[in-house]
Amino acid sequence: MEQLLPVMLLKGLILLPNQEVKIELSNDLSKEITKLSVKDFNRLVLVITPHNQIEESPEVNDLPLVGVVGKIKSRIELPNHHVRITLKGITRVKILEFLNSKQNEEVLEAKITDITLPKFEEVEEKAVIKKLNEIVGEYVTSSSHVSNSILNSVKVIDSLPLLTDTICSFIPLSFHKKLEYVEEINAMYRARSLLKDIKVEIEVLKLDQKIEKELENSLEQSQKEFILREKVKILEQELGETKDEVASLYYEELEKLNLAKPVHQKIAHEIKKLEYTNDLSPENAMIRNYLEWVLHLPWYKETYQNNHLEDIRKKLDEHHYGLEEIKTRILEYVALKNNNEEIKSPIICLVGPPGVGKTSIAKQIAFALNRKFYKISVGGLNDSSELMGHRRTYMGSNPGKIIQGLRKCGSKNPVFLIDEIDKLTVNSKDDPASVLLDILDKEQNTEFVDNYIEEAFDLSHVFFILTANNVENIPLALKDRLEIIYLSSYTNYEKLEIAKKYLIPRILEENKINNKIISISDEMLLYLISSYTEEAGVRDLYRNLEKLIRKLVLLGKINERTKISKVRLKEYLGIPKYDELDNKSHEFVGKVNALGVTTKGGTIIPVEACIYEGKGDFIITGMLGKVMEESTKVALSYIKSVQKLFGLKDFYFNIKDIHLHFLEAAMKKDGPSAGVAITTSILSLVLNKSVDHHLAFTGEISLNGDILKVGGVKEKIIGAYNRGITKVYLPWANQLDLEEVPEDIQKNMEIILVKNYQEIYQVLFSE
Repeated sequence: MEQLLPVMLLKGLILLPNQEVKIELSNDLSKEITKLSVKDFNRLVLVITPHNQIEESPEVNDLPLVGVVGKIKSRIELPNHHVRITLKGITRVKILEFLNSKQNEEVLEAKITDITLPKFEEVEEKAVIKKLNEIVGEYVTSSSHVSNSILNSVKVIDSLPLLTDTICSFIPLSFHKKLEYVEEINAMYRARSLLKDIKVEIEVLKLDQKIEKELENSLEQSQKEFILREKVKILEQELGETKDEVASLYYEELEKLNLAKPVHQKIAHEIKKLEYTNDLSPENAMIRNYLEWVLHLPWYKETYQNNHLEDIRKKLDEHHYGLEEIKTRILEYVALKNNNEEIKSPIICLVGPPGVGKTSIAKQIAFALNRKFYKISVGGLNDSSELMGHRRTYMGSNPGKIIQGLRKCGSKNPVFLIDEIDKLTVNSKDDPASVLLDILDKEQNTEFVDNYIEEAFDLSHVFFILTANNVENIPLALKDRLEIIYLSSYTNYEKLEIAKKYLIPRILEENKINNKIISISDEMLLYLISSYTEEAGVRDLYRNLEKLIRKLVLLGKINERTKISKVRLKEYLGIPKYDELDNKSHEFVGKVNALGVTTKGGTIIPVEACIYEGKGDFIITGMLGKVMEESTKVALSYIKSVQKLFGLKDFYFNIKDIHLHFLEAAMKKDGPSAGVAITTSILSLVLNKSVDHHLAFTGEISLNGDILKVGGVKEKIIGAYNRGITKVYLPWANQLDLEEVPEDIQKNMEIILVKNYQEIYQVLFSE
């Protein structure tokens, strides 16, 4: 079948059928040919290689009459205006005549037709294929430049034409020889020529290997090393090099370390390599960088730890109020360390809202123990190489953050703070949390291997302290290796003590200000805390106190004592940002306070409900999760199931629509602990009885009204207390959790333990 295709002349490049090549085109004519092929010829092009490679513009009569049809698999225009194409050979064709393209006279086209291939006897063809496979296997075995994977691809081919073209594509034959194979249409002739050419190539390989072996044996190894050493010495003397001095310094440092024999031998080998490496070589810099790291690590160097319990307690109390659990844990560790010097350092994770002092207490622990301190932030970290280091094969590679911290501290027993462990990023390519499993496992970190150092380093002496805001976001396998210590929110009275004893003196000291310029009563401090801050920690309180003192300095009141009142607070800090729950206008039917816990601590989530004529729909809004949505359905089903008991026998839910809305709509809410509050909100609405806005609820409710245990009790009660809540309904199952609640809160807040919702109904709604 005749066909018309554009012609592409390839100089110095052979395209065989079933062969794929990538070509970068720079001249305009070749680019035009590819465009024309893609547009009008189904991406097909006739590839011809001229016999004369020197001729710039060969005559049509000099071109061969056999070519290969190629298909343009991809065409990419590069930023340098070149075009890169991927071309795959399809089949040989016979050229009938050459014509000028009607669309572009500069483009040559050719009228082609299929070639009728001769048929071979089946026995002869199989015999030739078998012989070709044998000789190709012999060639691949002899040559070190050809991949063994080629054998697998050749063995599965049972077509002689395809086999000969495949072998031609990887055998390093001369250009003109390959051109002959392109123009030879008889596969049997190609096969016989290949057998002969490959045999010649094998003999050449054997001869080449023989010559190399003879050259290697011509010089004795000792004489060769002697000559090379002498040459290096002469060159160094001529260039004024001092490499011997540098190497000797490295050898001295190595001997001082007294390392284990395998590590010692490896480092000595690296120093020896340095001696024979050219100073201008990139490898020289890589070896020096490696030696600088490995020779300056604190393999056996430790700082002396403070073991005096009273002194440690004093230093911890100097800068932090409360936090008794973590302080006690440090004292327990030191007491055990005094009894047994070989005890391993604990791996502690401090979990709590922002601003409660997790990072600062870690620094103070290092100071109290007289250990070095190093902080590693892993929030958003998604590359495990940041912790484990990069392989030395990469240019500019360095150890990971663990080894970097050890070298910076100069001791093997520092305090390492790994911050924001709950914000590690895990993706399909990498999982830094898995790397931390080895680092934070007492049974494994004695043999920690950094990818760059490549030798085991003992991390069991390092005191690891981790921080997190939400324990649920810590990977389960990692959490299993940690000793979790919860740091709860501060009450307003605790914040008052922190402000008086720590924050105000610190601000005055940092700014070199007389500590008598400010006179602020406890009442005003509590007003500032409740009206200008709403947080679990004290960061915002610190910022407001800083702002207050800055205003005093700006107004020139640095030399006089200024008494702070509500009027001055409003003048210096602006209008109050937060309101206390003391306005009775907030009370209306259907509004109830639920208690919740966020990453910022305990909080109040008001629940509102309204009712209107409809068809029995139940609408819930407020950015709720699936668990909380189910709690609302459970609460409604419970109310309907005991409708008569609640005096609702004349209320028809099927003709009323109820809309339940959770305020603070921008905050995502989930969990079952709002079940009691939801039930109370619906009953308040239906019974038309308001609930005291100083009252709050927490607890999961079941379909028969049982109130079930919930978590985060301490945080919830502290958050409620700080917002002015005076009474809280709590599940009976959480009775033991009250032991963690501060005593001053339990004295000033009424906490009612209940088992079934009937107990709440009797108090709030029963006549």
